[in-house]
Amino acid sequence: MPNTRVRHTRPDDIPELIALQARVYPEIPPWSRRKLAEQLDVFPQGQLVAESEDGVIIGCASALIIIWDDWSDSHTWKEITGAGTFEHHTPEGKTLYGAEVFVAPEARGTGAGHKLYEGRRSICRAMNLKRIIACGRLPGYHTHAAEMSPQTYAQKVVWGDFKDMVLSFQLHEGFDFCGVIEDYLPEDKESCGHASIIVWINDDYDPSRPTHIPETIDL
Repeated sequence: MPNTRVRHTRPDDIPELIALQARVYPEIPPWSRRKLAEQLDVFPQGQLVAESEDGVIIGCASALIIIWDDWSDSHTWKEITGAGTFEHHTPEGKTLYGAEVFVAPEARGTGAGHKLYEGRRSICRAMNLKRIIACGRLPGYHTHAAEMSPQTYAQKVVWGDFKDMVLSFQLHEGFDFCGVIEDYLPEDKESCGHASIIVWINDDYDPSRPTHIPETIDL
């Protein structure tokens, strides 16, 4: 899908996003219309979709701004995202927190995920944010859970011993692995509830300037 484009999410995308999320994660309850609408109300500039040439939504990336020191010790997905409402969005923060990324199964390997990550980097630069932090799934871990900890599994992915569909992609996208949060998303059976902490540092960040949230952002 070479002509995939990334744009900001619109309210009329919500039904299609719910259907796609349910298809990507059949064992995890999808977001409700209310929560997706709240995300758009709270921080519309941080919500992205990937769209195919014929206008079909094939991916999504959602984010909020946080003060990382408030959450760095330990947190769950439910806590930091306000159970998907983004109630902890803090415009004066310096960290863009990736709450969700998913791509339609048939669109994996087409560059849609890369374009969504590029969109996030564009947001980070446009807002003069210091970094992007996310806690990514470890979908390959369940096949090794009986023999090793999630930390060891993630380290082996970093070392190249294993290939994990999510973490390997994130490393390829220039993110650094920082550790594992256990019981981050208990519903995620493939990851056994755990997630890797990853970070991308914005080299264009200017500490002398405040966070800036423009009305529009070129993606």
